[in-house]
Amino acid sequence: MDAQGRGHAGNVDPADQWVFNPDTGSYELRLNPDADDSPRRPGSRRTSAPRQRSASPDESTDAPADGGGRSEGSGGDRPRSRAGEGGDGAGSRSARRAEARLPAQRRARASERTGSGEAPGKGGGRGRRKAKPQLSRKQKVLRIGGGTVGLLMIAGCVGGVVWYQRLNGNINKVDVGRNNPAVKDGPVNILVIGTDAREGKGNTGYGDAGSVGHADTTFLFHVSEDRSNATALSIPRDMITDIPDCETKEENDSTKVIRGDQNVRFNTSLGQKDRDPTCTWNTVEELVGVKVDHFMMADFNAVKELSTAVGGVEVCTEKAINDPKSHLKLKAGKHTVQGEQALAFVRTRHAVGFGSDLDRIKLQQQFLSSMIRKMKSGDTLSSPSKLFKLSDAATKALTVDYGIGSVKKLMDLANDLKRVDIKNITFATVPVVDNPNNKATVLLNQSKAGPLFRMIQEDKSLTGKNKKKKSDKPKVDKAPVSEVDVSVLNGGGPSGAAAGTVEWLVNKGAGNAVSGGNAPQQLTKTRLEFAPSQEGAAARLADMLKLPDSALKKTEGAGPSMKLTLGKDFTAPGESVGAPDKAPSGVDKVNANDKNVCAK
Repeated sequence: MDAQGRGHAGNVDPADQWVFNPDTGSYELRLNPDADDSPRRPGSRRTSAPRQRSASPDESTDAPADGGGRSEGSGGDRPRSRAGEGGDGAGSRSARRAEARLPAQRRARASERTGSGEAPGKGGGRGRRKAKPQLSRKQKVLRIGGGTVGLLMIAGCVGGVVWYQRLNGNINKVDVGRNNPAVKDGPVNILVIGTDAREGKGNTGYGDAGSVGHADTTFLFHVSEDRSNATALSIPRDMITDIPDCETKEENDSTKVIRGDQNVRFNTSLGQKDRDPTCTWNTVEELVGVKVDHFMMADFNAVKELSTAVGGVEVCTEKAINDPKSHLKLKAGKHTVQGEQALAFVRTRHAVGFGSDLDRIKLQQQFLSSMIRKMKSGDTLSSPSKLFKLSDAATKALTVDYGIGSVKKLMDLANDLKRVDIKNITFATVPVVDNPNNKATVLLNQSKAGPLFRMIQEDKSLTGKNKKKKSDKPKVDKAPVSEVDVSVLNGGGPSGAAAGTVEWLVNKGAGNAVSGGNAPQQLTKTRLEFAPSQEGAAARLADMLKLPDSALKKTEGAGPSMKLTLGKDFTAPGESVGAPDKAPSGVDKVNANDKNVCAK
């Protein structure tokens, strides 16, 4: 590539920033153009005018370079300044000034073009050619390697702004009515949606061509406050749930309220009735009981492009798979899949397990775990070409909320979340049971899902390695059970929970327990209100009902009896209201760092 074909910053040729060091046998980057070996007056700068091709030493003499009166590469006769006999003429001085403006590397190339190993002597004649030093094999390898790395770094420096703008232009955004900061203190909840939309490049030809783009695959990615662990919670697409009302933005910036539905499939929270990710966002918040901070949505093509960009993703099957619907054919064992084959792997379900969507979720969790390992591996992080491809593919594939709707915001979020060690990332599935009224759907298993949701609400890890938080409250001596005097109200627990709890307390020896019926408002979490004089009795009741410290509320104006309001987190008296330290038994989960997971 000639000089005019290169991009320049401050009229500095990027190639001149790489100087070969014979001591190390490799090229070294010198970003400061004034730091090279060129003789230059202190404080002088290069001009901003376009750089011209510098004359070679032979062209500054009165003898034509080619003996025919033409300068090298000129294509025609040019007027030439003649030097005086002693070399002090205008032409010689001009040549010396031109040479002085050249960095060391360009002077070397200029002398090599003319066959001279040194600058012209004072007499203006051609100097004796010096023999080039012979490079050892190691030096040759280092020189080639250094040059390759140099080109990649130059491409990154020169094209950084252009590349940044390109990535920004790739990102699609949806206004969900929230503009949360990309990074925040405290736990982070990111909704990841894989849609089965058939529109767009690379998405045609799969399944139902008339799909409006449902929430085909959905994860709630919860990252702990201290960034020590994360949980990726899969929500089955065929689970029956309630979809609340949602307000979507129209193209003309007006808003449209889409009415919710009760007892419908979860995947209809997107696409159906023109619902956008706002509706899936609201549905997940209602279901799990946490606030979502951001969402990311991708389509079929994203799987193909991302798996290819990282050089393939390793997967494993215990038996051979031949699924004519997804077109996946794999022998038993480990395989590296990318592109169409990767998409077929995450879509297949008829050839594994019982052929249900729950079995397909296990494949997706295995695939995503392996992809995370590949992305965080040195093989990917040390390859500029893979990183460029990955960032280009990722930004093209993603649709996000405005809170992370730029490359900078996405990078800020990624830098915040990358602190999570992959061995502390757990994939789990929302517990469900078969629907007796419709075998194609499933129902939420409340007895197991409730504790699991509470673990996420209270920022507890599914790895079972949770740090015990020290309480600032002074330890209170528990009063005898006979001193417990409490009124129980139902503010979101199961039907009859208040009366059942009163009966349970009386049988345990409580001094006085009465039912107050239904509470005036629903509570997400159970609450026990008491006066300062009842602190000992409150400590005893909390111990009996396994209430967390956060459930206790000391109030100056409390009445003669304590008031216990059962919230939505209450299941039965004596069962822990707070989140358990470990995931309930029977919850399907897999560690993202487990390399031995195989589809059955």
